[in-house]
Amino acid sequence: MYFTEENAIKIDGIRIDMEELYKDNILEYNEYSFLLASLLESVTKVSNTSGTYQAYFKFWESRSSKLLVLRPLEMTETLSVNKNNIVYNKNTNQLVREISGDIAYIDPPYTTTQYVNSYHVLETIAKYDYPEVFGITGRRKKREFSGYSNNKLALYEFEDLFRQIDFEHILVSYSNQSIVPIEEIIELARKFAVDNIVHVESNEYREYSTNNLSYKRKGNKLKEYIIYFRKNRGNIKSPLNYSGSKDVLLPSIFKELPKHVGTFVDMMGGAFNVGANVFAIDKVIYNEFNPFIFDIIDMLLSNDKVSLVKEIQETVNQYSLEKKNKENYINFRNIYNNLKKTPLNLFILQMYSFQNIIRFNSKHQMNTPTGNNEFNEGSIQRIKNFNVKSTSFELINGNYLDLDPTMYPKDTIFYFDPPYFITNSEYIDGKRGMNGWDSNQETELLQYISKLNDLGYKFMLSNVLEHRGKMNNILIEWIDTHDFEVVDIGRTGIKFPRYEVLIKNFD
Repeated sequence: MYFTEENAIKIDGIRIDMEELYKDNILEYNEYSFLLASLLESVTKVSNTSGTYQAYFKFWESRSSKLLVLRPLEMTETLSVNKNNIVYNKNTNQLVREISGDIAYIDPPYTTTQYVNSYHVLETIAKYDYPEVFGITGRRKKREFSGYSNNKLALYEFEDLFRQIDFEHILVSYSNQSIVPIEEIIELARKFAVDNIVHVESNEYREYSTNNLSYKRKGNKLKEYIIYFRKNRGNIKSPLNYSGSKDVLLPSIFKELPKHVGTFVDMMGGAFNVGANVFAIDKVIYNEFNPFIFDIIDMLLSNDKVSLVKEIQETVNQYSLEKKNKENYINFRNIYNNLKKTPLNLFILQMYSFQNIIRFNSKHQMNTPTGNNEFNEGSIQRIKNFNVKSTSFELINGNYLDLDPTMYPKDTIFYFDPPYFITNSEYIDGKRGMNGWDSNQETELLQYISKLNDLGYKFMLSNVLEHRGKMNNILIEWIDTHDFEVVDIGRTGIKFPRYEVLIKNFD
């Protein structure tokens, strides 16, 4: 009883004609779309409902007894309605991974009412796909439910939206009678806001007419809120220029994160570009096997930035370090190797070393030659800006194999960025005072990750499947055996470019 039989027949007839005229190329697509929009608008004038299509009246309401008239949709061109507008028909959480802009206004579902059930009749008229239906009201069987209207999923949907949205200014409409308490939405927004600042305005609002009670939520009247914050969009680049850093690939990697990230473990942290930029709800953990690299990251995060910059500048001046000044560089390198083996001095050395490489001999003495770099204003800003975006973090110096995954919550994401043994990186040959990386280490890593997968944990693995004609057959076979997802991340390197992939065990 959504429509009288006469109107239902007329809707069918009009819709069939539209489809045939379009398929016969008599209608252009924009004409077809305009007619379809006009039909949908006209249908609402004779629907036997209170507004939505979750149910119909058990009597014929006076409006529904009128004969359907197909009237043209009217829309006046204004500053906000013009031919340059772009319209998307897509899941919002997926869409925000593909677009960016200045201002985003978000008006999500507030309650457990699924819009797909409320407007299924209009959806079927629009698609005209002869769906399989069920129940008295003829709802579509195959339909996508919104996580925003699910008590268990709504907060994770917001978390994912706030993490992935690439807009400067964010405005969210919400209510005090919503699935997620307004306080939780505000607190979540703080984690993604510049300086954790969120602005909130509220107004009392008239409740939807089907609500019998004017007071809900322990006697509180319905209030509508506007939540505003500036998104913390910029990625922090580590001051440590370290081999294999992922700073240029961060946007592509982060798009693949799951909707909820409770704890994020950067298992082979290196320069800490990945973990430092992740918004984890609970904690980020940095793990690094190389004690020299670990001590530098610890120093950069633990010390007062102004004092640290001052000490670096004083050291640079004391030893007259300059770009391409081989003699002074070698002298300072000897001071580091024999007298003052501190994280600060090693950090300064790598800034003046060839291609910023930290390389040791078998006695753990730095032996990289001088380079074409220096401590400058850019270095100072990177030191001052280097922080961890998540509110809580922990630094661990150890082998990833020694980390017991069962000690971490089930909402933990383990990220691995190992040396790529099919490439020619200087740190994988085992001749630089550190352990190398060969097929044995690669196999050991994949076995560890398989264990994580068997335990029900999520993981992400950065790697390269092919480089200069050489294939990583161990990795390829492992992926095929477990049916893990492989995502193309991007191209890195100039002289011998390689194509990075991200392997993960979740959608």
